[in-house]
Amino acid sequence: MLEIKRIHTFYGLSHILFDVSLAVRAGQVVCLLGRNGAGKTTTLKSVMGITPPRRGRIVFKGEDTTGSAPFRMARKGIGYVPDDRRIFADLTVGENLEIAARKSGSGNGWDEKRVYTLFPALGDITHRKGGLLSGGEQKMLAIARALMTNPEFMLLDEPTEGLAPVMVKTLQETIRTLKDAGFTVLLAEQNVRFTLDLSDYGYIIDNGRIRFQGTVAELTGNEEVKRLCGL
Repeated sequence: MLEIKRIHTFYGLSHILFDVSLAVRAGQVVCLLGRNGAGKTTTLKSVMGITPPRRGRIVFKGEDTTGSAPFRMARKGIGYVPDDRRIFADLTVGENLEIAARKSGSGNGWDEKRVYTLFPALGDITHRKGGLLSGGEQKMLAIARALMTNPEFMLLDEPTEGLAPVMVKTLQETIRTLKDAGFTVLLAEQNVRFTLDLSDYGYIIDNGRIRFQGTVAELTGNEEVKRLCGL
C-alpha cells in the first residue's frame, strides 16, 4: 500500500533522511523504531507531504504522490496523528471531530457514534474543550479525529509519548482493534515493547538511515538491534 523509495529529506540546509526506503503492505502494522531525533517524525512528514523529500519517491496505492500537499494525501486515504496531537484547544471534543468529518465511500464508515464506541471516554466529555483535556484524552481525540476522515491507512507518530501506563494499555488495545478491522498502520515509536507487540514487520532508523529491518522475531533476535533499541 505504501512504498518509500530512497528518499532524502531536508529541513532547510540540514540533511535529515538519507536514502530511506520502506514498504507497508495492506492490512499490516509496520513499526519504525528509533531514538529521539533519529528521523521517525521526518519520515512520516515526508509521506504526508508536510516535509516533502528532495530526492526519492513516495508511492501510495501505486500512485507517485511525492510532494503532494497534506490535504491531498488525506483525501487519498491517509490519516495522520502527529506526535504533538494538534488538537483545536478552543473547540469541544465534538467540534474537533465534526470539523474533520469526511464521508466514507462505503456505508460502514467512521462517524461520531462509531468513534465514541471505540473511545467511550470521549463520549462522556463531548462538550469539553480540547485545551482542557488530559494528555491521554488529547491522544484519543487525535486518533478519533483522524478516523473521522475515514482513512484506509494510518500514520501514528509517537502515540505513547507522555502517557501513563494505563493509557498505554488502552491505546495498545485500540490499535489492535483497528488492525483487526483491516487498517494498515505505520507506527513510529520509541516504546519498543509496546510497538513490537503490535507489529508484523519493523524498521530501525538511526541518524536518518534505516539500519535494520525484519520480522519481529528477526529484530528481537538481533544483538545489534537489542543494543540500539535497549531491548
